[in-house]
Amino acid sequence: PVAHPEFSTDPTSAFYAEAFEVYTVTSSLTDEQIKIAHFWSDDPGKTGTPPGHSISVASQVLALENASLEEAAETFAKVGLAVHDAFISCWKCKYDYNLMRPVTFILEHFDDTYTTLLTTPPFPEYTSGHSVQSGASAQVLTDLFGDNYAFTDHTHEARTDIDGSPRSFDSFFEMAEEAAISRLYGGIHFNAAIENGVEQGKQIGQQIGGLEFKK
Repeated sequence: PVAHPEFSTDPTSAFYAEAFEVYTVTSSLTDEQIKIAHFWSDDPGKTGTPPGHSISVASQVLALENASLEEAAETFAKVGLAVHDAFISCWKCKYDYNLMRPVTFILEHFDDTYTTLLTTPPFPEYTSGHSVQSGASAQVLTDLFGDNYAFTDHTHEARTDIDGSPRSFDSFFEMAEEAAISRLYGGIHFNAAIENGVEQGKQIGQQIGGLEFKK
């Protein structure tokens, strides 16, 4: 992906503005934003993690379609390849750019009592793993099932530790955008990592879609 805004403590800089956006948004979260952040958190040890969530969505769509074994095999293969490559690509970026997380900047420059809704992971910020893998899986699922495919995600409806009420979407990319922005609500990522991460994922999904599968 393109580079993130250059690090700066100048109040007129793009980077400072991104950090201030995280600070202002997370300091006055709505109930819906909190619900979204928790729904997409997909923490290790509690859930199937972000790629597991993508597999869950694929499973639900296959059930809706009453898909054949051949269709299911291709879908799981492509979604699996997409999320796998998404994390390889994303983690290379994280350690190439080695950018600090919003919480670090905010504590140092805005508010030394600041806390986030979600726990910040212990690795670099740019790009967002949730965004990259969501963009990749959304591209693959769109290629397989079409644009504007409406569905409801029931992944977390059995959970009692969060509001896991099913969430409905009009397309796979609408789902990906919500998964991505959830990381801003959680205080985990700057917006550049979110927006550029989704685009990064889309390109990975397009590469997967270009693979020829034997029938």
